[in-house]
Amino acid sequence: MAGNREYKSDVFGMLMEEPEYAPEVYNALNHSDYRDSDLVEVCNLEKGISLSVHNDAAFILDMNLSVYEHESTVCPNMPLRALIYVTNILEQWVKKRNIYGKRLVKIPTPRFAVFYNGTEEQPEQYKLKLSDAYANPMEETELELVCTVYNINSGKNHKLLSECSVLRQYMIFVNYSGVPGKVPGEGSEKSGKLNADSSDYAQVYIPNGRSVDIDLDYCAREEMLVD
Repeated sequence: MAGNREYKSDVFGMLMEEPEYAPEVYNALNHSDYRDSDLVEVCNLEKGISLSVHNDAAFILDMNLSVYEHESTVCPNMPLRALIYVTNILEQWVKKRNIYGKRLVKIPTPRFAVFYNGTEEQPEQYKLKLSDAYANPMEETELELVCTVYNINSGKNHKLLSECSVLRQYMIFVNYSGVPGKVPGEGSEKSGKLNADSSDYAQVYIPNGRSVDIDLDYCAREEMLVD
């Protein structure tokens, strides 16, 4: 099951690292209409941070910092993980700014979204709060972080998926690659793009040297992640 979770997350992260896809997801979530991928600044966690800390996608668009996570198993610790991610990203952001001066330092407004496509039944949409993890709850929380979880499984969040083709195609891909004989296998790490080895099939190469075989005819019929 671990490999199944990892390839779903790897493909999701690979897609979200493409600047042309980021505005589409952002627009669907925020009811906006950004189209210029040059406005997207992809954020990566700084090298040297613990290898146990990994986020799927983060980018800045119009001074909004979007932190996106994929999950195929229910995880109540998403807000805590998001806090670690956003702290690291903002630490990089303010390196050349004087946070000890008299002038207020503006930072991108953080927004947190989790996309769930596991097998355990979950609501269409719900929120996770950092304060739920506090050992000593407070009436007025002094530090809060809220992640909105979107269930993108079949039959859920129709409006979101109809407005966001990359998420819709990602779910078609995930469902198809779960068919027996079409699951992640070993392969060489490559560019992260579809690589046609024949007219019948291709391999999606994803991080950690793994690959997923897919049927190009099927992709063409479903208009799925193929240029």
